[in-house]
Amino acid sequence: MKNIAVIPARSGSKGLKDKNIKELKGKPLMAYSVEAAIKSGIYDCIHVSTDSENYAQIARGYGAEVPFLRSSELSSDTAGTWDAMRFVLHEYEKLGKNFDMLTVLQPTSPLRSAKDIQKAYELFVEKQAETVIAVCEMEHSPLWSNTLPEDGCLEGFIREKGDVPRQGLPQYYRVNGAIYMANVKLILEKGNLYGKNGYAYIMDKKHSMDIDDELDFVMAEFLMG
Repeated sequence: MKNIAVIPARSGSKGLKDKNIKELKGKPLMAYSVEAAIKSGIYDCIHVSTDSENYAQIARGYGAEVPFLRSSELSSDTAGTWDAMRFVLHEYEKLGKNFDMLTVLQPTSPLRSAKDIQKAYELFVEKQAETVIAVCEMEHSPLWSNTLPEDGCLEGFIREKGDVPRQGLPQYYRVNGAIYMANVKLILEKGNLYGKNGYAYIMDKKHSMDIDDELDFVMAEFLMG
């Protein structure tokens, strides 16, 4: 099986300028994902998908391949991740390289480890899966949350089965954004990532941290020790 890891790192982050190359404990944020992919030992190619030659040079310095840049059409705020992945696959095909499995490793998940990637891949192989997607436990049950009307009235706020002690509620999970592993055929055919042959890889909350703003950088530095 030929495997490719793709770290999507476009340069147009509006919430936090140049977030993907902002330094975290002495290294650009995206470097952690590149290094974890390399250390996992399961990829034939580790590609950083970016629209910036500056980002590309940084990525190459940490061992990633960037033989081409992402098109401008796929670098906007509204561009879809999987459209960008199909672009990557087609461009590598032009270079004579084809893959069976693709993993998206978001650069905003720097605490995701090589071991997490390895375990997700073991699950992918064991289940002969089409997809394996990382999840983690939710901090609070969604049964304790709801929308509010304009006047803030709480009538019906706690839904049926929600008005019980926390220990009596079912455990809910959320997609954490750290690992998306998928069969290339499924990606190219625009298949369902959450179908009957898709499986969850459960990560702990610490490794699931997703960096979005300055406070998240501070928290990540603390967790890294």
